[in-house]
Amino acid sequence: MTGVLSRHWRLMLAVNAAVMLGVFVHKLTLPPYIPYIHLLVDYHFGFIKRALIGAVVGLFTTKVPVWLVFALAGGVWLITFALFIQLFRRTFGFDRAQLPLLVFTAGSPFVFKNFLFTLGHFDIYGCLGAIILLLVPASSLAYVLLAAVISAVLVLIHHIHLLMYVPTITAIVVLRYYLARATTRRDVIVGAAMLFGLGALFLAAQFLGTMPLPEADFVAYLKTRMLDPSRTELLQFAYVWYQPLSKEVQDTWARLPSNLLGVPVYALLILLHLPLWRTLHDLVRALERPHDRHMVITALGVISLAYFVMFAMVFDYSRWISSWVVCQVLMLHAVKTLPASKQIAAIDANDRKTTILGWIVTVIPRIGIIRPF
Repeated sequence: MTGVLSRHWRLMLAVNAAVMLGVFVHKLTLPPYIPYIHLLVDYHFGFIKRALIGAVVGLFTTKVPVWLVFALAGGVWLITFALFIQLFRRTFGFDRAQLPLLVFTAGSPFVFKNFLFTLGHFDIYGCLGAIILLLVPASSLAYVLLAAVISAVLVLIHHIHLLMYVPTITAIVVLRYYLARATTRRDVIVGAAMLFGLGALFLAAQFLGTMPLPEADFVAYLKTRMLDPSRTELLQFAYVWYQPLSKEVQDTWARLPSNLLGVPVYALLILLHLPLWRTLHDLVRALERPHDRHMVITALGVISLAYFVMFAMVFDYSRWISSWVVCQVLMLHAVKTLPASKQIAAIDANDRKTTILGWIVTVIPRIGIIRPF
């Protein structure tokens, strides 16, 4: 029986690949409202929020076709997935014992499946930046500067990255650079300066990055960048470049009663990943130095607190929950780089309950954008 169960995990990976393909094909049939307009908005009228991707696209083309949303986002997804596989191979290896962990991470509906469903949104860029920082050497102060540059780019893509992925990137830098050596005064000053600069950039994007002209004129400019200006329905979210933070919070709290109905679903979906949480717990407990354990626990708390603040401000709960899980997966790899007093056991591939959980996680296609599924 145990031999049969252990063979299930390879089949799960194949089914996951088929599910991902299905999610991608389904996504191609949906209108890319928010993702498309992000390719149109640039810095033509000065510094504004959420305009970096559109500005980069504008360097290569003056007319933006709708298909570019899927081509660009699909390319970013493929790069991120390939780098994650490389990261997993380097951190845990690809032997048979690690297949269950691969299913509960790369095959999770919170992670790459949901990135496919939210194709064209900006969440995956934060994951990509964090993976890069987990792969490159952390041997000099240049690593801290690289993390700051990546974080600044993320904030320019969308300022909510300051809460969504910058805390995880900061934690990775602390774990991989600052805990690995005797910290000098220069290290502390540079790190503090980078954090201060990112905070200032966030405030500038949030409060100074609104569009400086009437919305009708803004929409008229966006039409000049569209390959097919007749598709005006794709511009219906132009108002977000005019919406103040107070309005976003007001909308979020107005939707809160209905959004809270999804909390039990999220809790159940998170519980389905119990083997993953046990692995993270065991890795933290196995750390050799108590100081490292305290720092990891603090980092996990700060990351979760940032998401709690984000939940009170913006109502795309399914995306935020998914990205929170992604951050835990990234932290799993970061913790593994720290000195450990012992090796932890891999997820038991022959356990019947774990196998059932693996199959359930495998067949769930995605989590969603605002509400579950």
